[in-house]
Formats: sequence, C-alpha cells, structure tokens
Amino acid sequence: MEPGRLIDITDPGDVRIAEFISIRERDLTGRQGQFIAEGTVVLSMLAKAHAGAGPVKAEKLLLLKNRVAGLSDLLAQFSEDVPVYVADAAVLDAVVGFHLHRGVLALGSRTAPPDLAALIGALPDDALVLVGCGISNHDNIGSLFRNAAGFTADAVLLDETCCDPLYRKALRVSVGSVLAVPYARQGAAQDVLGSLAEAGFEIWALSPAGTVEIDTITPGRRVALVMGTEGEGLPPVILDHFLSARIAQAPGLDSLNVGTASGIALYNIARAMGRLG
Repeated sequence: MEPGRLIDITDPGDVRIAEFISIRERDLTGRQGQFIAEGTVVLSMLAKAHAGAGPVKAEKLLLLKNRVAGLSDLLAQFSEDVPVYVADAAVLDAVVGFHLHRGVLALGSRTAPPDLAALIGALPDDALVLVGCGISNHDNIGSLFRNAAGFTADAVLLDETCCDPLYRKALRVSVGSVLAVPYARQGAAQDVLGSLAEAGFEIWALSPAGTVEIDTITPGRRVALVMGTEGEGLPPVILDHFLSARIAQAPGLDSLNVGTASGIALYNIARAMGRLG
C-alpha cells in the first residue's frame, strides 16, 4: 500500500474519525444506515462488497499502525477515495473507549434494504429463505446470517421486532455475511409469512413441539424456515397456521440455541433440496 495514503491520527478527538469515537455507545443509538466493521474477516467481506455494484460501500478505515503492513493486500482492494487512518494503540483505545485488540475498524454504509415485497419478488423459483421472528439478541442475528450464507439461503427476512443486523456485534458474529446475504427487516411476522405463502413458499416453523422431524421433510420447490426467540419460541398463531418441524434432542432440554437450530435446519433442508454438493 502507498505510504502516502495513510493518515496519522494522534488526537482521539480528531473530527475526521468521529464516527469511531465511543463505538459502544453509538451502537446503542444507531447509525442510520452506517455500520462499524471490526476485524480482518469482516473487513475482507466489506472490501468485496465495496468493489461490487451492490448497496454496501466503505467510507473510511481506522487501523492500528502495526497492523498495516500485514493488511497491505487487503487494503489495496479499497478504492483510493476511501481514507485510511492509522493510530498507535493508546490513541486507538482512547478513540473507541476500550482495548481494541484486533486493531481493525472500518466505517461502512448501506442503502436501505429493499422493500419486503420487492425482495420476495426477486427470489428464484427454487428459493430457500430463513425467517427470524422476534429475535432481539445480536449474537443470534449474526448466527442466522452466517448459517444462511453457509447453507445457501437466498435471503434472510426479519420481522420488525428483530434487532438490526448491521449492529457491530451482529456483523462480527456473522463474519461479514450480513454484507453478502440479501435481507429485509420490516412488518409483523404474520405479514411476512403471509407474503411468502402468497409467493408459493412452503413454510416450516421450527419448534420443539413441531409435528415432524426436520430430517424427514421432503421439501417443496420454494421453502421458508421460520425461527423464533429462545425461551418463548414462535407464537401459537404461527405454529397452528403453518407446517411445523422439530429437531431431535436429549429429553429434558427446553430448546436449542437459535443459531444452532437454524444451522441444523438449513443444512437438512438445503441438502434435501439438492443445494449442497
């Protein structure tokens, strides 16, 4: 990377890196379409997204000085209009408000996700989608996206009560998959599922009380897998209205973590649909 492209930061209050100041507090208030990418894996996903014609772009990078040399090939993937700020460890920690051992941050932005109807309308005839209802834990949201990417889901649809997948921790847990998997986040759960049903999707709601084992399903051409919150799970109005499936587990357990359950369910259905080699 050209040394002249690096911009040295010595003042933690420098307005040029204001978006990175006290990022934990900013996480709580939201960034209106902007997001913080943390770590080299997520930065790599951001670089790929930035280079494409999609809705995700990088705006600026903030790096620990001693990480720059090892990231030169990755940094070269970002266009010259993306400023690269560097700082010593003490300054970087003062900026973000905690010890940032990874030493790699980026500010990105995403245009508003597509309207739910538009996203469903653009899905292929043999689509597999993952639906989240009422999932407010950022780790779980990140896991949903990582599993969706790993098991070839075409989109993730979240109801309006789910947390923002662009939250820093969700993005990190997803290892950047939030930047690659199409998603929409809007509407009540019943409305989301109703739209999918109208589009010809076979809808399977996951629950320990499901009527069939997930590995016995012969899926239709278009399938939606629906995940609810841990503890309460999906509401009866959804379980009573749609097909339901369970994952066999040891007796006496309440339920699996939603990240684990979604991975098992997606693997089984994607494999049954012939989507995995």
